[in-house]
Amino acid sequence: MTSLKSLLVDSPVSQAGYLYATTVGFVWGFIWSTGRIERHDGLFVFRGMPTWAFRRGGSCVGACYLTAQNVSDDVLDHEGVHRRQWQRYGMLFPLLYLAAGLDPTKNRYEIEAGLEKGGYL
Repeated sequence: MTSLKSLLVDSPVSQAGYLYATTVGFVWGFIWSTGRIERHDGLFVFRGMPTWAFRRGGSCVGACYLTAQNVSDDVLDHEGVHRRQWQRYGMLFPLLYLAAGLDPTKNRYEIEAGLEKGGYL
């Protein structure tokens, strides 16, 4: 019998959630981005976003990274890990992320992505 975890994590269900989140990220990015849009290791980077349109220095939604100009190589590597987290967990990811806490230094998903690369240390 298939467990709930195998149904929701690294599964067609999580892939569908990842694709949905990516679509939402694309729409949000195309509406508000005023800068270059580029691709970096599978991550679509939307620059020139207004600061109210994302959290902290930028936000990863599916395969989309939304930011004003926070695009160093370290930050893009950090956001690439978040992209893979979206792939693994799909639409569970925002809930799991919130449950892990908003303090990035204690949030397991930020720690996995690299606190230093994310600019938290």
